Amino acid sequence: MTAPLRADARLLTPAQLAQTVRRFTSSSSSPSSSSSLWTSLVRFTTPERFYIRLARSEAHEVWLLTWLPGQGTDIHDHGGASGAFGVVQGKLTERTFALGSAASPAASPGSRRLPTGGVRSFGPRHIHQVHNDGDSPAVSIHAYSPALATMSSYRESPGRGGIELVHASTVDSSTDSIDDLGALADAPRLVRSDGRDGDGQA
Repeated sequence: MTAPLRADARLLTPAQLAQTVRRFTSSSSSPSSSSSLWTSLVRFTTPERFYIRLARSEAHEVWLLTWLPGQGTDIHDHGGASGAFGVVQGKLTERTFALGSAASPAASPGSRRLPTGGVRSFGPRHIHQVHNDGDSPAVSIHAYSPALATMSSYRESPGRGGIELVHASTVDSSTDSIDDLGALADAPRLVRSDGRDGDGQA
């Protein structure tokens, strides 16, 4: 589990997380650009998607995720963390959900397609599902604040307010990651699938 935040650790807002994602996805050809530090790490795996943590601080973390056509997540939240993600290759579809009750049903799920260059940010109560329903592989960068510690999975249940909780899980923060961005360019072979939940959320 992620260590508790120091009292002086400042959480990032959704807008700041979107800026962080944009910094990582900048397409500058400069060797010092953030994207040049992780592009050699991109891998596509099956049946599970590939993902690796790129950076982590006391207040936030950044992940690289890849998506073959047909790959996606279940319906999930981020355990109270705010987040943002940006598509750097291909297209991703996001469906959003709201919790409801039998007395006050939730609205129908919303859906949006994020093309290459699209960035989406969200607050701590966001529930969504992300999927590559295109014909080409996709790559995305995700940032969360605080770092993910727990996540809950849901399933659609229209008769019970739209969705219902399936299970909550702890995110393993002890897995290998590359925390020093300066080391990424020299370490393309350090890549391995991270040991988070086999569903690999977004």
